[in-house]
Amino acid sequence: MPKGKHKGGRRQFTNFEALEEQKKKEEKEKQWRKTQGETDSEEEAEAEEGKSSASSGESESEEEEEDQKETKPKGVSALIETENPNRIVTKAKKVTQISTTASGAGKPQLSRREREEIEKQRATAHYRKMHAEGKTEEARADLARLAIIKQQREEAAKKREDERIAREEAAAAKREQTAKALNKKRS
Repeated sequence: MPKGKHKGGRRQFTNFEALEEQKKKEEKEKQWRKTQGETDSEEEAEAEEGKSSASSGESESEEEEEDQKETKPKGVSALIETENPNRIVTKAKKVTQISTTASGAGKPQLSRREREEIEKQRATAHYRKMHAEGKTEEARADLARLAIIKQQREEAAKKREDERIAREEAAAAKREQTAKALNKKRS
């Protein structure tokens, strides 16, 4: 496969300093045009829109809502008023109703998945507790295995100790024999 023939081609990224320099140049050009009186009406309009949109973000959303309310229905729907049974009409609630419904609810209703997850967590916690107390079959089997292993280790340790004592006695006996043999030769 030849170099540089992959999808996307060769990419070049401009660094941050180059972008900053370009912004400074544009600002200088705008200032120069402003002093010379050669500003375009399009540039001024864009600058004003940018400033007004940044400062009045809330007013735009209010204007959009008013535009939506003022739109008239098109076609026959303006002449015939029908009731859509699937459309839910939200009614304004009184503050007293909202506070009583919120406090009267008590615990929030959980979804099936949430209930199952909580139940699963409780079951695992209960199992761990029972396992720690040694009341489960698995715990009993583990304890039995541990007892067997402890017994085997104790037997192995006792056997090693006996072998060590036997080696020490054999070494002591050998030393005594060599000492007796040396004493007989000297005398």
